[in-house]
Amino acid sequence: MKPSSTIARTLVLFLFALLIFIAYSLRLMQLQLVEGADYRDQANKHTERSVSVTAARGEIVDRNGRPLAVNRSCYNIVFDGAFMPKKLQNDIIIKLTDIFTAAGVEWNETLPLTKGAGPYDFTPDSDKAVAKLKSDLGLQTYATPQHVIDEMMSRYSISNDYTPEQQRIIMGVRYEMQRLEFSAVTPYTFATDVNMDIITKIKENSIALPGVDIQEGTVREYLSEDIAPHIIGQIGPIYAEEYADLKNKGYKLNDVVGKDGIEKAFEDQLRGKDGTNLMEFDNKGALLSTKQVEAPKPGNTVMLTMDSILQKVAQESLPRQIKHLNETAEEGKGKEANAGAVVAVDVKTGDVLAAATYPSYNINSFKKDYATLSKDGLFPLMNRAINGLYAAGSTFKPVVATAALAEGVITRSSHVTCNGVYTFFDDYQPRCLSAHGSINVITALEHSCNIFFYDTGRLTGIDTIDQYAALYGLGQKTGIEIPESIGQVASPDYCKKNNITWNAGDVLQASIGQSYTQVTPLQLAQYTATIARRGVRLESHIVKDILSYNLDQTVSETKPVVAATIEDKNNAFETVIDGMVACAKTGSASGSFGNYPIPVAAKTGTPESKQYPNSVFITFAPVDNPQIAIAVVIEKGWHGYTGAPVARDIYNAYFAEKQSTTALPKEETLLS
Repeated sequence: MKPSSTIARTLVLFLFALLIFIAYSLRLMQLQLVEGADYRDQANKHTERSVSVTAARGEIVDRNGRPLAVNRSCYNIVFDGAFMPKKLQNDIIIKLTDIFTAAGVEWNETLPLTKGAGPYDFTPDSDKAVAKLKSDLGLQTYATPQHVIDEMMSRYSISNDYTPEQQRIIMGVRYEMQRLEFSAVTPYTFATDVNMDIITKIKENSIALPGVDIQEGTVREYLSEDIAPHIIGQIGPIYAEEYADLKNKGYKLNDVVGKDGIEKAFEDQLRGKDGTNLMEFDNKGALLSTKQVEAPKPGNTVMLTMDSILQKVAQESLPRQIKHLNETAEEGKGKEANAGAVVAVDVKTGDVLAAATYPSYNINSFKKDYATLSKDGLFPLMNRAINGLYAAGSTFKPVVATAALAEGVITRSSHVTCNGVYTFFDDYQPRCLSAHGSINVITALEHSCNIFFYDTGRLTGIDTIDQYAALYGLGQKTGIEIPESIGQVASPDYCKKNNITWNAGDVLQASIGQSYTQVTPLQLAQYTATIARRGVRLESHIVKDILSYNLDQTVSETKPVVAATIEDKNNAFETVIDGMVACAKTGSASGSFGNYPIPVAAKTGTPESKQYPNSVFITFAPVDNPQIAIAVVIEKGWHGYTGAPVARDIYNAYFAEKQSTTALPKEETLLS
């Protein structure tokens, strides 16, 4: 090869390389000098996200400010969709649940499928949840558990590399994430109130758990776990059928809401207003700063009329008396007692001071115990105090006495002869438990004579009796702020509406609180307080005040409201009260109150039920300055006086501070 040719080629290569170098240099100059600022901005680009800050829920306290439902700080495990790679979600779920399983801690899940390795079935008593599951997955109503499994395996990209147990775990978590609309902007709370051992483990494995955050939050705690659970209620997740309405009120699907009791009835007061924070992240997802845009506003505090100490006494006394009957009473005479309720109200205001139901439950373990509680044949979830319906029995007799006296049908000195059988009707001749001889209204109330009230009720007439019963609040709304049963008083109208024949003799049974009369313990307590107030019936209330979260401002207060007034004609109330005083001092309630240091008025009742008679007892005290009225019902308790010891315990607690120098005697032997 000629030297000149070699030099030429070398020169060409050199020039070509030089051109490439110049081109790259020019491009580098463009990147650094012309576009450098743009690239620096991109490299340092920060992202901002608006994050909702949950407001503290208002607390619930008793009338003296003792806390009942409060908020406790806790740590929650939350999935952040912005930093959780979708393809890694299943792996992350397994790694996270392994930590929880090793610690023996559960996480949030509502999937209505049996757990484990299969074969799978729908969980019992979950028809609504199963229907919702099928709808969410786009399946037909007849879809089987296997159809559901197949759809979720496909929908959630769950591979067969996972064990059957792991597949079921992923399905449960992923369905919960879907149900609560998890996304890059909507976080999902995987578990609440997590212990520090789990927190430590998650921090140690944070690199393997992208998008899994540890966030501070609050959890609802009921300090007196078994105090008034039916009254206080509980909170829970928002169900799909609730969300349509709640969404318009600003709720998020992963919020909690009051489910029953005060928690539900005063949701609008207890719920706070969430705030907003603006969070800034760098390009790697690290948090740079947090700026508060809007501060969260906590909910208001609900102050109940209930005295938690008196409530505790009522809740302890009622089952103690039932147990006493189980152990000491004869068969068919109280030994079978198994449930009941007691209500105490403030005579002067209508405030409900105590409302106990037995059997009951622990609020804090409600979710865990729900399956067992819901199947219990004694219905511990039922609020017997305001929803239980019972025949009033002889505690209804003061209604008849009031009506007859006020309308001039009888006088204080009117007498009826009791020979043990009422013979006015040829074809219907009901009996009395005793032959009391010549008896007036006071002694008839004292000894609960049926014959006297058969005759008085017949002469007074069912329409007048029903009128007075309604004025007393029996079979009527009481005014309490949580859902209650209304019941009814026996009447021709009730029978007509229910296609029942009303016979002339039915007024006799109605006059002693039998027939179709069904009332609640709260109505009985309100009725008793109305007697004590000589005809002025006040609405019943369980909420005393609404206060600001810090208790430094009164938002609203409940004042006494007159619901009805019975005109005190012919000194009717004085006579009725004298009869009830005689009942307590020397009559059927004297076993508990014969020597009680505070003057008491009372009436016993033994209404018939399907199998064994119930015990119904009403009372108020002191007679000369009424302050508190009480109604006690013991199912299958046999006689009205078996409820009297419960009322006595409540009186002892109520008057203890006011009369600390007065010795309260021990319980005397009950009348046989």
